[in-house]
Amino acid sequence: MPEGDTIYRSARALQRAIGGKLCTGFETGLAPLARVNDDTPLAGRTIEKVESRGKWLLVHFSGDLILVTHMLMSGSWHLYRTGEKWWMGRDRMRAAIFTADFQALAFNVPVAEFHTARSLARYSQIPKLGIDALSDDYTVERGVQSLRTYGAEHPEAEIAVVLLNQRVIAGLGNVYKSEVAFAAGVNPFRAMSTITQQELEVMAEVSQKWLKVNVLDGSSATGRDGIVTYSGNRRTTGASDRAERLWVYGRQGQECRRCGALVQMRKQGEQARSTYWCPGCQPWVATPGQSTEAPVGRMLKLTGPRRKVGC
Repeated sequence: MPEGDTIYRSARALQRAIGGKLCTGFETGLAPLARVNDDTPLAGRTIEKVESRGKWLLVHFSGDLILVTHMLMSGSWHLYRTGEKWWMGRDRMRAAIFTADFQALAFNVPVAEFHTARSLARYSQIPKLGIDALSDDYTVERGVQSLRTYGAEHPEAEIAVVLLNQRVIAGLGNVYKSEVAFAAGVNPFRAMSTITQQELEVMAEVSQKWLKVNVLDGSSATGRDGIVTYSGNRRTTGASDRAERLWVYGRQGQECRRCGALVQMRKQGEQARSTYWCPGCQPWVATPGQSTEAPVGRMLKLTGPRRKVGC
């Protein structure tokens, strides 16, 4: 699923391929985008830059026009050289930007809109983003301050829900939410009022560290044009083995890599997103008047090797 690191890598690859180039054509199956292109054609404009802001990707064209996209769960940007066959059908294409050498295509993108600088400043989402963990402006201190400020205003908010809130720290998604809480030894269902300064500092630091690890630039190793579109599976453990790349996410019922307890999973928040944690490494801390019983997750008892059924 696209998180801040995925969007960052996509924007970087697009910038290297089409940034500063002349747009030679634009296609879309979305009526609002087509209307703008009909009234003020993109062909002939310069693609000034491509950037990411949290989970948003912005393509800036000369003449004050900005294509804003959000991938949600299913969208993706593809990059092809001119003449190359697309990996997906035209019916899934939502926006296509053409230059002399490349084709940049947005497939299955649920949010795609044109803005001017003025309308973007009034937009309900992007201007209200929190500090981007992958931006040059991010520091651990600013990350802690953002978490602390939100916690003071919403003391009963659960920490994992807060980590997923793009208005607090932009770029963290469902995978990093669970992984960051694990790194700090924080039960993801704890209220913000119970989170210590040290725990805030660890989470703010790891949020930046792990996102940066997963956007490392491998262009020097390609020996080609420096355009990197994919850098492998997301990792937080540092292990190169695909099966060992994460601490808790997606590992319900498996032994914790640190203490051996069984990793648990429980749906959390209004969107019922899956949250993973280790009950041994992430102990429960109750607020006054709250039950001292830790939240119960889905635990899968491992009794032996699994058998394939119906094959």
